[in-house]
Parts: sequence; structure tokens; C-alpha cells
Amino acid sequence: MKIGRIPYINCYPVYGAIDRGIVSLDGELVDGIPTALNGMMASGALDISVVSAVEYARDSERYLLLPDLAISCDGPVRSVMLFSRLPAERLGSRSVVVSRSSMTSVALLQLLFENVWHTLPDFVPGDAEIRDIRADDSHDARLVIGDAALVLRDSGRYPYVYDLGEVWKSWTDLPFVFAVWVARRGVNVSRALAVHARLIESRDWGVAHRAILARQAHDATGVATEVCDQYLSGLDYRLSYPHLAGLTEFFRRLVKQGRVPNGTLSFLTAA
Repeated sequence: MKIGRIPYINCYPVYGAIDRGIVSLDGELVDGIPTALNGMMASGALDISVVSAVEYARDSERYLLLPDLAISCDGPVRSVMLFSRLPAERLGSRSVVVSRSSMTSVALLQLLFENVWHTLPDFVPGDAEIRDIRADDSHDARLVIGDAALVLRDSGRYPYVYDLGEVWKSWTDLPFVFAVWVARRGVNVSRALAVHARLIESRDWGVAHRAILARQAHDATGVATEVCDQYLSGLDYRLSYPHLAGLTEFFRRLVKQGRVPNGTLSFLTAA
């Protein structure tokens, strides 16, 4: 089986034990940014993958959710950030660069501008790699996700910094689910369930050994180990009832605005 993995440090807790040989996985791991994995799942090139929550909502009839596995937060997320030279409320008609690599973060940002900050900026697709950010300083604000957001958040380059997970929590009082794990409908159910069990086992090891993963994250990004540890501690890798409430509220708002079709949550279960 081909299994998608995002190479950002926010996935370390799910794959850390697999990478170390502590948990065996019957399949081939394929790395890609969120939008790339979305495309590979949609084309059938992957059997199981972590995907953007919006990708599931966009084509829920194609996928089955893997139970109790997601990337979510209940407050600050620290790696999905709006960096701005102006208060968000004053960004109307101003240029805001949005990352091409995350559909969910862009959809969430649009909702926050419309419902919390009550203004409409000019969204400009761009790149979120830290080297690209340093090379291009011409825009009023930018959405940055993943490891690059951790690098930029303490740089002092932007006077206004908004954590999208924190703003969502203040607005709705719900957790926010950024990514979910899915299997293609039609995949071999027994093998998919076995992969799911190994991912859960690896996730549980990763949560219990966060300090090891924080040091690995420091080595990969240069961000201080204690900052990486704080970041990982703020993420939740379950998909509990409160997480599902946040996910369905997000989907409800997207459906209401016609951005995704109405659908249902369908889970991988034993045949």
C-alpha cells in the first residue's frame, strides 16, 4: 500500500515510531506537502494519506475517514499564522499572500476575514517556504503554515501576528481540525485497518516521547527545542467528539457559502 505523509514536524508524532522501526508498517511512505497529497489521493496514486480537512469535504464520496486520527488544536496552533503589517481589520483590498500548500488554512482564513475581521483582502497565491518569504517582502500580509511559520513567528518582522487556531477558538469555542487521515473507497479493508492500527500505535508512542521528537524538530528546523516542544504539546492527534464538532461546524460554514458540497462523515470500519 502507498501511504502519504506530510514532511512537516507536525506529523512527527504520528510517524516517529515507524521511522525508528519501533512500529512496523506494511506499506510504502510517500512524502508530500498537503496539496500534493490531496492530488495523489484524488488521482488514486495513494491508498491512505493524511489530507487537508477541506479535501475530505470537497470529495467525501471518494474517501473514508480513519477513526481517532487527525491534526487539530483547541486554541493556538502556532504553525498556521497570518503575519501582517496592518491590523487584520484594515486589510480590505490589500494584498495577502496565501500558501498554495494548504487548502484548509486558506479556507479558514477566508472565513475569519469575512466573519471576524469583516473585511475582504486581495488573496494572492504564493509560496510558504522561508527562503521565499525572505526573498519577497512586497505584500501587506501573508498566511504562512508549517515549519516556516515557526521560524517566522518570533522574527519580529511583522507587527501583527494572528494564530488562526486561536482566532477560530475565540470565535466558535470549538477545536479546529486541520488535517485528517483517509483511505480510498474500494481499498482493501483488512490491509487498511492494519495500517490504521499501526498509525495509532505509532501516534501513541510519539505523544509519549514528545521530548525526543522536539529535539528532532530542532535539528530539522533550527527552531529552539523548547519552542518545538511547546508547539507539539499544543497539537492533538485524536478525532474525539469535540474535534468532530469543530470539524462539522467548519464544514457547515463552507457548505453554507457554497465552497464545498454537502456531504457526510464516513469512517473506515471492518467489513
